[in-house]
Amino acid sequence: MRTSLPGTTTSEETGSAPCRRTVVATIGAAGIAAALTACGAGDDKSSSEAADVQEPEGGGDGGAGAGGAVLAKTSDIPVGGGKIFKDEQIVVTQPTEGEFKAFSNRCTHKQCPVTSVEGGTVNCPCHGSKFDIADGSVRGGPAPKPLPAAEITVAGDSIKLV
Repeated sequence: MRTSLPGTTTSEETGSAPCRRTVVATIGAAGIAAALTACGAGDDKSSSEAADVQEPEGGGDGGAGAGGAVLAKTSDIPVGGGKIFKDEQIVVTQPTEGEFKAFSNRCTHKQCPVTSVEGGTVNCPCHGSKFDIADGSVRGGPAPKPLPAAEITVAGDSIKLV
């Protein structure tokens, strides 16, 4: 049995306020839930995701491929490399001069967005998957399948998303 100081009451006596044990347990559970949420988010996104992703030049007319809008100029895509278009969720590559390919920017392992095109591969920062710039095939990492192809058209010096 608990005793209280004269003139005070305990939460058990009033029944209105939570006891200290309930408060501590609730705060602990909330902290664990927050920690698990933060850890889970790390599997799907990279904190450097936006740092290496290049946006299309020229602003508003390149949005989401609407009506075949120009996505990029051919000169924007380096030979042996590529450029990531975050808003359109694609990566456009130029494996050899004059040959342009497009793929989804989502890794087939955990759907993380790819963030760089270097050394002949499209690279996912989450778990290290690498995809060939010529055909999207897996060159390394845990990805189980190639990057899905996206449709583009090249007319003159303009690249359009279909």
